[in-house]
Amino acid sequence: FNVVSKSGGTGETTAQFLVIVDLLQRRLGDRWRDNLVITTDPERGFLREFSAREAVQSFSIDPGVGGRFSILTPVGLLPAAMTGIDIRMLCRGAGALKRPCFAERLEDNPAAMLAALLYLSQQSLNRPIQVVFAYSNRLYPVADWFRQLWAESLGKRYSKRGDEIFTGPTPVKAVGATDQHSQVQLYVEGPADKVFLFLGTREFRRSVPIPGLGMSEDTVEYLQGAELGELLNAERRATAYALTRAGRPNMIIEHDRIDPMHIGGLMYLIEAATLYAGGFYDVNPLDQPGVEAGKLATYALMGRPGYEREREEIDKSSALGGKVMTVDIR
Repeated sequence: FNVVSKSGGTGETTAQFLVIVDLLQRRLGDRWRDNLVITTDPERGFLREFSAREAVQSFSIDPGVGGRFSILTPVGLLPAAMTGIDIRMLCRGAGALKRPCFAERLEDNPAAMLAALLYLSQQSLNRPIQVVFAYSNRLYPVADWFRQLWAESLGKRYSKRGDEIFTGPTPVKAVGATDQHSQVQLYVEGPADKVFLFLGTREFRRSVPIPGLGMSEDTVEYLQGAELGELLNAERRATAYALTRAGRPNMIIEHDRIDPMHIGGLMYLIEAATLYAGGFYDVNPLDQPGVEAGKLATYALMGRPGYEREREEIDKSSALGGKVMTVDIR
């Protein structure tokens, strides 16, 4: 088990950690330490204290790196290495994007260009919803991570100058071709409040030919001799065409293939784009005060010492709040 928490005190992570340690100790006795790794702050927090006291193998998260930006630190690299991913190539791919992502000219800087296009879609075209549409199951987790980066980094109440602005886009994830049949109807004919970012690949890990089975029906014959990856890419292009035809702006990040080198570059690109977007929105993309408020309230509700006043405020707020709808199904 690899327990990851930068602060070492996040409630849900700590709770699961306690459950896992209890299980390991009951099942393995003195050998429980051999099956546990902790990744946390190098000096502070409960997990750092625990790892030092119990002599459990640990890795450090640089205090200057926010959790959502830590994918290329031990937070992401250790699990990647344990699953057989070549983390050297992952880091090499990220390094290959460093120079272009620091280019001064916008047209030479892919990260700044991506951030500018998404920002202008909201500010100039009034499209605050940004859909990341991954046309590969292996790219879908990237869409999920993009959603966290974009939401937590850019959704802010205050500008960097301290002005109250309540700004930020709303990122949404989707996967093709599944969500063609659950969301595209809304995207094509619904409110014109969205911009679309496709994630795609030219080559897939496996080539799966589509057999014809000797059938000559029109619904089957045209597929014979093609490959499943070819069909998926055709569906992506078709979806982009339908969106364009409906006046819905869209763009694509496409790779030659999905491998550690390309994914590392994509991760670096997205992280850099997030920082540029923070500049466009005039917010600090590295903090998350709204998340901290909920974390502290959780401490209070669970009875953590030192948060008694917060608990009183929460209880008072609940008593004065709106109606709560309860549905009893028997």
